Amino acid sequence: MKRISVDMDGVIANVYSQFLKLYTAETGKIITLEDAVGKFEHEVFENAYQYVTSPGFFRHAPVMEGSQQVLEKLNDQYKVFIVSAAMEFPTSFGEKRDWLNEHFPFIGWQQMVFCGSKEIIKADIMIDDHFKNLNYFTGETILFTQPHNQLADEGVHKRVDNWQQIEQLLLP
Repeated sequence: MKRISVDMDGVIANVYSQFLKLYTAETGKIITLEDAVGKFEHEVFENAYQYVTSPGFFRHAPVMEGSQQVLEKLNDQYKVFIVSAAMEFPTSFGEKRDWLNEHFPFIGWQQMVFCGSKEIIKADIMIDDHFKNLNYFTGETILFTQPHNQLADEGVHKRVDNWQQIEQLLLP
C-alpha cells in the first residue's frame, strides 16, 4: 500500500484564515488573500509569530474545504500520515493533535507525525504548500497552492488548488 504524507498547516488546516481574522481583530484593517500573493505570512502580518504562538491559533483553525471527505477516501486506499513540522512551534503539539482528533477522527495517533525537518519523511507521495519540504522529497510531490507559493513555478511539482483536484489525481 502506498504512503502519502500530508502537510497540516495550509493544506488541511486553513491557517491563512486565522491570520486574517487575528490581524483584523488586532488592527481593524482588512487584508485579502490577494494582498498576500507572493509573500510569506511574516511579510504580510507583522505579528505573525505572536499569532502562531498564541493559545488557540492551531486549535481553532478552520478545516480546508473538502479535505475531510477526500482524506477519508484516501485513508481507505493509502497509508495516510499527517506530517507537521511542529518543532518550530512546540506549544502547538497538543492543539494540533486535538484538532486532528476532532476534525479527522479516522486518522489515528500512529498516523500523526510531528517533526522538525521533513527531510526525514519517507513516503510515496507528499502533499505540501512549501517548496522547502517538497524539494527534498524523493517521491511524487504535490504542491498545494497558497498565497506564498502562488507566483512560484518550479515546474517539478504537480500543483493543485483544492482537495477536489487531489481527489481527481489520486483516486480512481
